[in-house]
Amino acid sequence: MVLEKLSESLKSTLSRITNSIFVDEKLINELVKDIQRALLQSDTNVKLVFELSTKIKDRAKENPPAGITKREHIVKIVYEELTNFLGKEAREITINKKPTQIMLVGLFGSGKTTTAGKLGKYYRKRGLRVAVMQTDTWRPAAYDQLEQLAKQVGVDFFGIKNEKSPVKIYNAFKEKLKEYDVVIVDTAGRDALSEELIEELNKINAVVRADERLLVISGDIGQAAQKQAQAFHDSCTISGVIVTKLEGTAKGGGALSACAVTNAPIVFIGVGEKIDDLESFNPERFVSRLLGMGDLESLLEKAREVVGEEQARDMSEKFLRGDFNLLDLYEQMSAMKKMGSFGKIMEMLPGMGALKLPKEMLQVQEGKLEKWKYAMNSMTKEELEDPEVISAERIDRIASGSGVKVNEVRELIKQYRQSKKMMKMFKGEKDMNSLMKKMSGKLPKGLMG
Repeated sequence: MVLEKLSESLKSTLSRITNSIFVDEKLINELVKDIQRALLQSDTNVKLVFELSTKIKDRAKENPPAGITKREHIVKIVYEELTNFLGKEAREITINKKPTQIMLVGLFGSGKTTTAGKLGKYYRKRGLRVAVMQTDTWRPAAYDQLEQLAKQVGVDFFGIKNEKSPVKIYNAFKEKLKEYDVVIVDTAGRDALSEELIEELNKINAVVRADERLLVISGDIGQAAQKQAQAFHDSCTISGVIVTKLEGTAKGGGALSACAVTNAPIVFIGVGEKIDDLESFNPERFVSRLLGMGDLESLLEKAREVVGEEQARDMSEKFLRGDFNLLDLYEQMSAMKKMGSFGKIMEMLPGMGALKLPKEMLQVQEGKLEKWKYAMNSMTKEELEDPEVISAERIDRIASGSGVKVNEVRELIKQYRQSKKMMKMFKGEKDMNSLMKKMSGKLPKGLMG
């Protein structure tokens, strides 16, 4: 997951509070030190960390409101202060004119061109007509890269190969762009923010008159993100930030918090290498996932994009009912795979992010579902509807008939039984709040996703 080490540290810290019988000053001091350690290890600015610590300590002295315990109150304080720390409120881009033009700026290596493709896919999935334009005349491969990404995500591409003037490129297609809802303009970068780059960006922006000027910044630069975001904001008046490469980096906490304290709020985050791995940044939802409290809104949004609202609702009901056979399992796993990795899906489910589930249970390798499909095609109706009847002899027959290895058929049965066992824990729960109460104790209801 994004910021996995930070998330694990914070979840471990909160578990000390939720599992404690007494909450006294000593425990709160230990909690604050654990939070400090976790944030500093993620390369967060020392001054910001101690400001956060002071706020948590001061608020922890408050008497809890009626109806919640001291433990619940402390967890709520940590949640709220971390949310404030990362920007407090979501900054959403509204598409209210045609075309709404988004200009991407940033240094070399930040991932601007890839992000242009991801943004194109993001808005196309929302039913908008999208075009991407390449005005990067410095990097030789920029034209070809964005053209290929545009084809991949199904949006239109504009650019003039070997043209050296970004302004001429834009003006050549200016009238054509009026046909689109969203136009994403990819600009050139440099190794550092120089007068030359600022002048070039100001020239292209004077022609584009972009509705949004988004700085694309790499999450692996840590605390340096604050200086970069502030410099671009002061020079080019950026309206927001996209933080990329947050997966697999220990410095992401530094980049997120550093950008949040400038006057350039984070709008999107890159959470993986795949073209769909771009999310709108919502501090409340993000912190909820970091703390293992889930993010049902984002999960349902992903589900609606992939399978439609009605099927997403049916999947949710089957999940809570825990009554399924092999065909149901395959259908659910196929839909979940389209929504992203199983690890990312599980961290959005309330309570699941706090469980230490085996990684092999969450990671479905490429081609595994296809092999399971072959195996199921060789099963009888009885076996599909009641997998418990599948004996060793039947497994041999299924493997022989499908061309799938015996151990792969056994793995399918094992996956089914593990899922069934887990679902029994949920059976009878009518909603996610009662599920969370069973999974992780009496956390404040406002933190249930």
